[in-house]
Amino acid sequence: MIYTLLINSVAVYLTAKVLDGVVIKSFFSAVIVAILLALVNTVIKPVLVFLTLPVTIITLGLFILVINALMLMLVDAMAPGFKIRSFAWAVIFSIIMSIFNGLLFWIF
Repeated sequence: MIYTLLINSVAVYLTAKVLDGVVIKSFFSAVIVAILLALVNTVIKPVLVFLTLPVTIITLGLFILVINALMLMLVDAMAPGFKIRSFAWAVIFSIIMSIFNGLLFWIF
């Protein structure tokens, strides 16, 4: 669990440093974001996915990107030291972070 949290924290930190529309103060802020993102994805995301299932089916799963961006915007509102400038940056952040996350889990 701590291993996964650390990998996710590194992915959040790297993604925030790569993108101009996302600001993060420190690695400790990235750890807080990773914890909050895990909680939000565990509690709120399944409910949203279930409620928006018809839209997700119609869009062939692309609506999940919107849900991921909404989860990031929610974490942005809760986490100190983490700021996403717009919804579009949240969508880009979720895509890039998924790529970094996959690469980091593949390497380590």
